Amino acid sequence: MRTVGVEEELLLVDPETGDPRALSAAVLARAAQDDAEQDVFEKELHEQMLEFATHPQSSMEALRAEIVRCRKEAARHAGEIGCTVAALATSPLPVSPAVGVNRRYQWMADQYGIATREQLVLGCHVHVAVDSDEEGVAVIDRVRPWLQVVKALSANSPFWQGKDSGYSSYRSRVWLRWPSAGPTEIFGSAERYHRLIADMVATGALLDDGMIYFDARLSQRYPTVEIRVSDVCLHAGTAVLVATLVRGLVETAAREWRAGREPLDHSVSLLRLADWQAARSGLAGELLHPATMRRMPAEAVVRALLDHVEEALADTGDLERARTGCEELLRDGNGAQVQRELFERTGSLRDVVTECVRHTQA
Repeated sequence: MRTVGVEEELLLVDPETGDPRALSAAVLARAAQDDAEQDVFEKELHEQMLEFATHPQSSMEALRAEIVRCRKEAARHAGEIGCTVAALATSPLPVSPAVGVNRRYQWMADQYGIATREQLVLGCHVHVAVDSDEEGVAVIDRVRPWLQVVKALSANSPFWQGKDSGYSSYRSRVWLRWPSAGPTEIFGSAERYHRLIADMVATGALLDDGMIYFDARLSQRYPTVEIRVSDVCLHAGTAVLVATLVRGLVETAAREWRAGREPLDHSVSLLRLADWQAARSGLAGELLHPATMRRMPAEAVVRALLDHVEEALADTGDLERARTGCEELLRDGNGAQVQRELFERTGSLRDVVTECVRHTQA
């Protein structure tokens, strides 16, 4: 059974006002005093962000327990210096992001200007183990059209600088300002994948291969494929659902590769349109069907995803859990829908943030 790990980025906010707080250095210093947390929490591009990474897990129950624990620990450390954490992929309230002071982040600010300064967006990255780079690239080639459905399920960023963006995942629109972000062509081999990355870095437009921000990439640090399309999810259960579906996609793609099945040959232009549609409507409208690239109700496309990964999820014992999770999201709404419903009820983005703090640790 393939192991799965999750990286989540959390927003540091004032517990009373909901305003983002640039206190990540202080939170990390506090976490460093706890030996058990030294390998869990990390700094990110902006001082209003805090990242944690789980350990590789085979069991989704164990993964959920670790995500819940890390969120609670993040809140505890933040609380000790006067702030808290919210699993929000953008700040609903206006914010002036503070770029971290280390050399890497300052290079990015100098190189990309306002695109760096405005990148206060928070994601959820899922790592799934692969046996080799060759298998990993074969997986990347075959999961491409399905990733937009994962994005729709995770969408959790409807507000931007105090206004409704009109998108369910506006985070993903901001993220695409990086020149190396987004869907990729079919590589066909690990050699071609690595050659392209070397050529991209050689242009000088990127600092190094850590700035390869493809929707799906080979991890630099681990023997995994890293899927990077998801907003950070409001609820821990949604993060686990995303991880479950991503593992199913990776296993399904690997089986297709071993069986000699070619990937769907959609162009990057079509994939970008599917990605835009998912970011725009989330689960509240239509998505593009991954096979046909034609509009269908979101519910039908989510069910197509479940059908696609059914055998892999059945083999890991995750099928019924995934079906139930998808049905609950389609019924109750993803994070974007919850945020909008909170705003409609309260009329206050501050109330949206403070209520989402509670959801984060539920």
